[in-house]
Amino acid sequence: MPEPRSQQIVDALQTFFSTPLEALLKQRAEANAETEILEFFYRVAATVPAYQAFLQEQGIDPIDVKGFEDFQQLPLTTKQNYLQRYSLAQLCRDGKLESCDMIAVSSGSTGQPSFWLRSLTDELQIATRFEQVFYDSFKADQRRTLAVICFALGTWVGGMYTADCCRHLASKGYPITVITPGNNKTEIFRVIQALAPGFEQTVLLGYPPFLKDVVDTGIAQGIDWKQYHIKWVMAGEVFSEEWRSLVGDRVGSANPCYDSASLYGTADAGVLGNETPLSICIRRWLANHPEIARQLFGESRLPTLVQYDPCVRFFEEQEGTLLFSGDNGIPLIRYHISDNGGIISYDEMLQFLADQGFDPIETLQETSWGQGDTETRGHGDAQRKAEEQGAGSREQGAGEDREDSDIQHSKLKTQNSPPPRGIHPLPFVYVFGRSHFTVSYFGANIYPENVTVGLEQTPICDWVTGKFVMQVKEDADRNQYLSIVVELAPGVEGNDAKREAIANAIHHHLCRLNSEFANYIPAINQVPEITLTPPGDPEYFPVGVKHRYTRQ
Repeated sequence: MPEPRSQQIVDALQTFFSTPLEALLKQRAEANAETEILEFFYRVAATVPAYQAFLQEQGIDPIDVKGFEDFQQLPLTTKQNYLQRYSLAQLCRDGKLESCDMIAVSSGSTGQPSFWLRSLTDELQIATRFEQVFYDSFKADQRRTLAVICFALGTWVGGMYTADCCRHLASKGYPITVITPGNNKTEIFRVIQALAPGFEQTVLLGYPPFLKDVVDTGIAQGIDWKQYHIKWVMAGEVFSEEWRSLVGDRVGSANPCYDSASLYGTADAGVLGNETPLSICIRRWLANHPEIARQLFGESRLPTLVQYDPCVRFFEEQEGTLLFSGDNGIPLIRYHISDNGGIISYDEMLQFLADQGFDPIETLQETSWGQGDTETRGHGDAQRKAEEQGAGSREQGAGEDREDSDIQHSKLKTQNSPPPRGIHPLPFVYVFGRSHFTVSYFGANIYPENVTVGLEQTPICDWVTGKFVMQVKEDADRNQYLSIVVELAPGVEGNDAKREAIANAIHHHLCRLNSEFANYIPAINQVPEITLTPPGDPEYFPVGVKHRYTRQ
């Protein structure tokens, strides 16, 4: 192996192993991201043949890009105008495929499969996103942790990338042990039952619908998830906070801000951002205040909300869609991925919430005293709700004095506690996903995220897997109606009562969450027509195929 490349890898490993997460994120928060991205642009323009040709075709001389405002005027790159026009070698640094040591394949859900290259140094940048989750949320620096990779293994990006990043954390000194059953449920159950008792916690990493399927199937087979102290990491799909609570209840989670995390990633560039305890706390509050969420995000659906490191993945917003720039096996400059969303600075987010009377940092301290420890988890969502509603009788006299003393003790401990883990002054990015994953009905955009909330209500959540397909159809008289095909859980039989309950629940939450739906659509046309199918229906829910929630 040539010395320069080997030395580069040694230097990257040394930096990764020797730099504590908190110190690294502090450095990044204090860095000038605009200066960093300009320097990155100059490196790419000097070393990547495809980007050199791309700029030349546009009549752009890199020397003329003198400041950040000039950078913002650079043409966007896309899969069509950039990645598909040049060879893989031309897209790499110095035009050398051998500068990378791994190739992954995208899912091909929006077209032909694409190939993505990366090297060990690229993985180390992304491993920091996993480190944020394992350190800030799961305290995996202190707990023996079994990481179970439930993403599909093979050429696809998710499984191998995730396994590699978790192994990098183990090499850094985290007491993490990785096992890779992939998306084989039988093997997942086998390894968990055999190995998890030897660890203090078990982390499941996978696609959200599949993880829920694993949990539900395990319960049906008699697995008591609570004994394994389950945490879970997800990627690939927007989900509701009702979904997080539902899965959390089934595995015994009592602190949703610290027991799970979602990653915002793409095959193009790995993980772009990650949920933190802070972002989850904010999202859960916004889920209960849909009008405020609509004011913040501009839409009637709740997006994925993550924080990101602008020195590693630099985001821009253009006309309601996201651009990012970042180093990788194939470096990307102002890459447009067609994800609808936006960016909010750390200070802007906290000020907006303060104006609405909400302090997420104080809430994190009050609910878990900043650590997410099991001994403090009595202050979970259910207990807070009961306290807010004044549930339960209270004794008078001495009982009131004792209660006041308990409250004062709790406040004092909160004030004296260290700052919560997971509080970093990094910007936020919110992501709705691609606009073509909606259906238009009477002029109203209907989002899968609105429908899922209806399916996650009790007892409906026990009847269904959570998968559905919605589309607008026409009857014999050419009148439109909203059709939703819902997949039943294994062993559940469909009937008219279940169909009616599901239709009413979806209708209620569509009206609550989606103002367009409530106001554009005549009341007589609002209740959807529900079709129930057994699991694995070949037309709507084929096994082994990435699920699509809409049909045009």
